[in-house]
Amino acid sequence: MTSPGTNGPLTDGFHLVVDALKLNDVATIYGVVGIPITDLARLAQASGIRYIGFRHESDAGHAAAAAGFLTSKPGVCLTVSGPGFLNGMVALANATVNCFPMVHIAGSSTRAIVDLQRGDYEELDQMAIAKPLAKASYRIDRVEDIGRGIARAFRTAVSGRPGGVYLDIPADVLAQTIDAAAGAATLWKVTDPAPAQSPSHDAVLRALELLAGAQRPLIVLGKGAAYAQADPQIRAFVENTGIPFLPMSMAKGLIPDDHQLSAAAARLLAMSKADVVLLVGARLNWLLQHGEAPHWSVDTKFIQIDIDPAEFDSNQPTTVPLAGDITSVITALDAGLQRQPVACPQAWQAELATKREHNAAAMAGRLAEDPRPMRFYNALRPIRDFVRDHPEVYLVNEGANALDITRNVVDMQVPRHRLDCGTWGVMGIGMGYAIAAAVETGQPVIAIEGDSAFGFSGMEIETICRYGLPITVVILNNGGVYRGDGVDPYGTDPEPTVLAPRAHHERLIEAFGGTGYHVDTPDDLASALAAAVASRRPTLIDCELDPSAGTESGHLTNLNPRSALQATQA
Repeated sequence: MTSPGTNGPLTDGFHLVVDALKLNDVATIYGVVGIPITDLARLAQASGIRYIGFRHESDAGHAAAAAGFLTSKPGVCLTVSGPGFLNGMVALANATVNCFPMVHIAGSSTRAIVDLQRGDYEELDQMAIAKPLAKASYRIDRVEDIGRGIARAFRTAVSGRPGGVYLDIPADVLAQTIDAAAGAATLWKVTDPAPAQSPSHDAVLRALELLAGAQRPLIVLGKGAAYAQADPQIRAFVENTGIPFLPMSMAKGLIPDDHQLSAAAARLLAMSKADVVLLVGARLNWLLQHGEAPHWSVDTKFIQIDIDPAEFDSNQPTTVPLAGDITSVITALDAGLQRQPVACPQAWQAELATKREHNAAAMAGRLAEDPRPMRFYNALRPIRDFVRDHPEVYLVNEGANALDITRNVVDMQVPRHRLDCGTWGVMGIGMGYAIAAAVETGQPVIAIEGDSAFGFSGMEIETICRYGLPITVVILNNGGVYRGDGVDPYGTDPEPTVLAPRAHHERLIEAFGGTGYHVDTPDDLASALAAAVASRRPTLIDCELDPSAGTESGHLTNLNPRSALQATQA
């Protein structure tokens, strides 16, 4: 096709979007095709971009978010308009809360019809709906702005505090044509989208002085520290100061969990007695009890590293705010040790070590128990052993008890190899995160799922099989939400937390050509897991547990209010 008057070749919005994505080094798109973006996915695939097609937009979005966390570059999700766009909003909002860089691109209806509410196909003001759920929400209204829109979305997603960005492209803009040379001139590659931001020298010195005077200092590592990929710098600072560290769940492995300064197995003691706390990529939200007593001392002083100064003082006074990116701040702190040395008191190290050894012995006792039917601890014992011996494996984890107990039992040795529910504790991330981990890294993935959590994204096992991904799904199947032994006292319907009893989930993956196992002993689980990972084939292991295993809401029972009237009657 040529341009009238110039006899030059034409291009259109579809091609310009693909060209802009390739120019910005997008290697993979996660999505669900349909009106009006099917040809966009086809063109992307034809251009060499890998397209991974999902069964549900939320799962595609979760995959894009996980890709952002693993690569520190925006993961890209592509969805249709209307309901498909809405399905992706859970993932976009979750990415924003978790500070994962992600760009959700959706086709939409014609603006002239939508804005007058004339009733177009899947009519919806998608940009307005996305705005309160995302870090930013943009719309491209002209074909000549496609390059600008892609660049703006990518820079916004990854700069400062990372997050999810929505980019709306109406169908008529995708179909618009433009002179090919003129169109190519509108595209550009984003340069240095997340520039380094160094802290002030005075703040660094004040932080070191405070740490040097502490009797019980503690470093808390959040998933932001893992995302920063400042692993050598963080480990060097920990070891140079001797300060114990407490990793949040997705920071496990940033420094190996078996490191002598890890306070993970002495978490409650470390938090309750620490007098000075350095927060690295962690926020004082509900996951850290908002920094409040009795979980923390009322006299605890907090030093916080954050790229966003608005985060300081969000729950407790920030004694020393360190504004900057984690790599720059930790590097500055470590260099500052020459001027202001910091040495953690040995008595504090010894106190935590004693508690850690005591708790480790108690954990070993629980893991050594061998009840039949299996319960969570003896089911997780072979998984713990396998991950210890195969640190290259990525671990995805969601559920209630399945999440809480796995986090405590399975140690990690390598950074960014554990992905889980994150800040919101949202269920349904499992298959999307697992698919992203396999696609982005090429390494084997083990997804440890509660049977309830698996149900949110379970159909994506077809996606896993379709692309032949090296993912092993292990379902800790106790037949219920939390547990499966509830009884309806007044009727014959299942109690609200009860799922189908003794379900054989392994048969689901067999329907799509994968390998299924049903196990009811730790030895059988160990054999199935070893065979599954070695095969690098899609596999699902249904691990039958005692329906009475587990507690309601897992470790979050205090957040699940109970009916006062029902409690009184009971």
